[in-house]
Amino acid sequence: MNYNRTIVFGALILAALLTASCEWEPLPADDFVFDTKLRGTWESNDPSVYSGKLVIEYKSITISGFFESQTPFPGGDDERRPFKGFTRGVPLKGYSEEEYIFIEDGGVLQDAIPYTYWEGPYQSGYTRQYFLRFTFGDRQETLVKAEE
Repeated sequence: MNYNRTIVFGALILAALLTASCEWEPLPADDFVFDTKLRGTWESNDPSVYSGKLVIEYKSITISGFFESQTPFPGGDDERRPFKGFTRGVPLKGYSEEEYIFIEDGGVLQDAIPYTYWEGPYQSGYTRQYFLRFTFGDRQETLVKAEE
């Protein structure tokens, strides 16, 4: 009888260690979270036009950069500036759903922002780049995931 208790106790410890080492996340209580592949820090792929950064976490997104002063030239089309009109530098509630990002700013859910996500090929050292593309006006903005 004592042998069975030892086996059960050992299995529970092994399961706990396996769960902790795999960084297992419990299933969310709701569906309003960012997809796992989107979570992380994203930076401008071409900062010569607009430079900025997104930090996407479980249920929030923080937008930095992409300021008005970056409009390419005086009188330029500000509608093409990424994340125009969003509050900068603070976590905003948000989630992703079917290739769209939804952001709540000032207590109001803003229009959905379509995105395209893809992964580059493996490079030396078995590293891979991840890309996120948005369209603002008629201009595409591509972000690359920062090394973690």
